[in-house]
Amino acid sequence: MRIIPAIDIIEEKCVRLTKGDYNTKKIYNENPLEVAKAFEDSGIEYLHLVDLDGAKAKHIVNYKILELIASKTNLKIDFGGGLKSNEDLNIAFNCGAKQITGGSIAVSDKETFEGWLSKYGPQKIILGADSNDGKIAINGWQEESNEEVISFIKNYQKKSVQYVICTDISKDGMLEGPSLELYKTIIKDCSNNSSSQSIKLIASGGVSGIQDLEDLKTIGCEGVIIGKAIYENRISLKELERFI
Repeated sequence: MRIIPAIDIIEEKCVRLTKGDYNTKKIYNENPLEVAKAFEDSGIEYLHLVDLDGAKAKHIVNYKILELIASKTNLKIDFGGGLKSNEDLNIAFNCGAKQITGGSIAVSDKETFEGWLSKYGPQKIILGADSNDGKIAINGWQEESNEEVISFIKNYQKKSVQYVICTDISKDGMLEGPSLELYKTIIKDCSNNSSSQSIKLIASGGVSGIQDLEDLKTIGCEGVIIGKAIYENRISLKELERFI
C-alpha cells in the first residue's frame, strides 16, 4: 500500500482544514517545499498536493508551488483542486504533476473529464470521489451533488477509471479513524464487474495512527493519503519510514 502524505495549500502556505471547512484553517508551515523535502528524506515517494485556493476559485491557482516542489524533489505528485478546464490541466502537467485528481469536474462536466481520460489515459487521471452521507461533494466540498458514491465510481469504472481517491468528509481532519466500512463496500462492489478493471482505491480522511494504516492495507486499499495525523504528530515520519 502506497503512503501518500498530503500538502494542502492556501496562499502558498501548508495548511489543514477540518471537514473541508475553510474557517477551520490552521497553518502548519509557511514553506511547503520544506515539508515536501522532509517527506522525501523519510523515503516517501508520493505526494498529494491540493490547491485549496483553486478549489474555491474553480481554476488552478497555486501552480507555482506545484512547480517548485516538482523541480526541487523527486516526489511523484498528484495534484488536485480547481481543475476545471483543459488549460488548467495543461498547466498542472507542465508544472510537474504526474497525476491529477478531478472531482467536481467529473460531476459537473462529464464530457470534459472523459476527454481527459481518453487523452491522458487512466494512469494519469484520478477520480476524486469525496462523499458526505453517501453523496459526492463538489467545489471544495462546499456543495453536495445528487450522485451516490458507489454508482458514481462504478459508472466511471466503465469509462476506464482505475485510480479513485475517496474521502469521507465526516472523517476528514477528525483523527478518529478512517471510513473502513465505506472502503470495504467500494472495494467489494467495484471488484466484481467483469467488464471493468478493478479500481485502485486510495483512502483519505480520518487516519489517526499506524494501526489505521494496517487496517486499510488489510482491506485492500492501494494507497492512503495522510494529512493531519502527520502534522499533529500522531504518526511520525520515522514510523512511516518503517511502514514503507
